[in-house]
Amino acid sequence: MPAAPFFADLADGPDGGHALWLTAGDGVRLRVAVWPQGNKGTVLILPGRTECVEKYGRTAADLARRGYASLAVDWRGQGLSDRLAAMPMLGHVARFRDYQRDLGAVRAAMDTLNLPQPLFLLAHSMGGTIALRALIDGFPVQAAAFTAPMWGIRIAPTLRPLAWAIATGARAAGRGLSLAPGTNLTCYLAVAPFEGNLLTTDARMYGWMQSHVVSHPELGLGGPTLHWLHEALLECRRLRAAPSPPVPAVVFLGSEEKIVTVEEIRRRMGHWPGGTLELVPKAEHEVLMETPAIRARAFDRIAALFDTRR
Repeated sequence: MPAAPFFADLADGPDGGHALWLTAGDGVRLRVAVWPQGNKGTVLILPGRTECVEKYGRTAADLARRGYASLAVDWRGQGLSDRLAAMPMLGHVARFRDYQRDLGAVRAAMDTLNLPQPLFLLAHSMGGTIALRALIDGFPVQAAAFTAPMWGIRIAPTLRPLAWAIATGARAAGRGLSLAPGTNLTCYLAVAPFEGNLLTTDARMYGWMQSHVVSHPELGLGGPTLHWLHEALLECRRLRAAPSPPVPAVVFLGSEEKIVTVEEIRRRMGHWPGGTLELVPKAEHEVLMETPAIRARAFDRIAALFDTRR
């Protein structure tokens, strides 16, 4: 696996962090970051939509302090992985299931990276959608942790039928590459001020996340296409009908969540055998990018779960 560009100074992760190129089964080139420090096992970090691996450097550091190595992936269409639309800032995917190809390439690479076993999952937002599908399909991990998993996209109930109609109609009319309503080609972090942001209550963490896309705009991503929205809505609907997998799991949900559907998370965790829902007071969408106290409690809880499954 050839070396890939990696901005270690921005990632602020453990020593030895580096990036590699992988190739998915359909030829899409993917970038992964590896932080090999740790002997208890390896945590596969599955980021959300628009994110890049550098954003999880501090997460890798927190996991390394608790004994775990990490590997994070730039999903197809974002970060430095292959972009899938003529306009690189468009968030797009042909099929939501294609993200499983990315995860499959990561799993295959584990055999040659000599990272410690066993494997665990840590998934955020859209990564939580991908992770749940993978677990249902039998992806081999000992336990999983989620933060604000996208098991439903927060849309006002009165507008949900319209969102379905627009996304479905645009796809049928060959206009699936149009931007979803209310979005643009600008990366949210690059322009949104801290005051009133939807991600975190911690100004320092917000500034750190902003520094990634300000210093390297190529890491950023704008709004999703209507095709992506249609695929995402379909996948959430399919997952809603599927039983919870027999994998121990913990889900963190901030009390101020405004991006994903809270009701779907509560419903899912109400019937997940071995699953626990952790409500986080005064936290926004990014629990792992919150205040030091919130982050410490979350990582301690994640490590406690993973430690029991070694």
